[in-house]
Amino acid sequence: MAIKRIAVVPGDGIGKEVIPAALQVVEASGATVEFTHFDWSADRYLKDGVTIPADGFAMLARDFDAIFLGALGDPRVPTNIHAKEILLGMRFKMDLYANVRPVKLLDEALCPLKGIKPENVDFVVVRENTEGPYVDVGGVFKQGTLDEIATQEDINTRKGVERIIRFAFELARTQKRKKVLMSDKSNVMTHAGGLWQRVFKEVAAEYSDIQALHMYVDALCMHMARAPQQFDVIVTNNMFGDIITDLAAALQGGLGMAASGNIHPGKTSMFEPVHGSAPPFAGKNIANPIGAISTAAMMLEHLGLTKEPDRINQAVLQAVRQNKITPDVGGGLGTRETAAWIADCVSRA
Repeated sequence: MAIKRIAVVPGDGIGKEVIPAALQVVEASGATVEFTHFDWSADRYLKDGVTIPADGFAMLARDFDAIFLGALGDPRVPTNIHAKEILLGMRFKMDLYANVRPVKLLDEALCPLKGIKPENVDFVVVRENTEGPYVDVGGVFKQGTLDEIATQEDINTRKGVERIIRFAFELARTQKRKKVLMSDKSNVMTHAGGLWQRVFKEVAAEYSDIQALHMYVDALCMHMARAPQQFDVIVTNNMFGDIITDLAAALQGGLGMAASGNIHPGKTSMFEPVHGSAPPFAGKNIANPIGAISTAAMMLEHLGLTKEPDRINQAVLQAVRQNKITPDVGGGLGTRETAAWIADCVSRA
């Protein structure tokens, strides 16, 4: 297999620790990849005012097979303009319309729900990634007065809704999953919800082998906490997806365990662990690297590799089972030590 080129952006805070940790594991797997590092971060922005070079997104799309991104956010940049322009810039300007977050419990001790076993938490959330309130359409009128008005438009296009719903059904079919559940709040948000409802029914009719289901998002949150075993693939809009994936991450042990991909099939896609930059924990060797390591495995699988991501996932599973993990999930190892243990396990597989 030809060498796959990966752009690496560690970002801020704990991103600078967990991304190198994940790269150590990837290198131990022997994957045929080549890393190119970029210093786009708060440090770079504070140094010269650059968030991302003018040709940055075009260069990423042209020269790389994937992007591996760490967390962004730094209290020294109160507006977090660099995070917005780098992260949301990649999602919007590179049209990475499908945010895919696997939710898989590796050990029942990590789940806060009573009596839930690993086989009960194994689903995928597919979040629309380029529309909704995140397009930043709106404004403020009479700011700072009692008559202040703030508006934030929720943008939903037929094209955007259809392609994310179709992506969810195709993912279900590829992964041999039996159900796709669409979640909205169409009993209140009747215009946007009506569009999602109509399109979901039309697309679902093309996939007779997959059961199509629906829940309002508030009911979905309740059922995720009561009976997560009922879910296979969940597809929803940008805002609801942002919210429910954090709840879903709690089912598998917290944000430090969660992986994600920002995908446009056939184009350069970006992969990032779900957690934030966590400035209070940065530089203390306590951040959980498993989310980043699992994200790296997800990226390798997306690039067409099979043996290497399987070995990485099996090593992560062994680390959890043998408690070779960080304190946030009950272990006693640091970031570097956890990554080193997993890398050694991978190299011996």
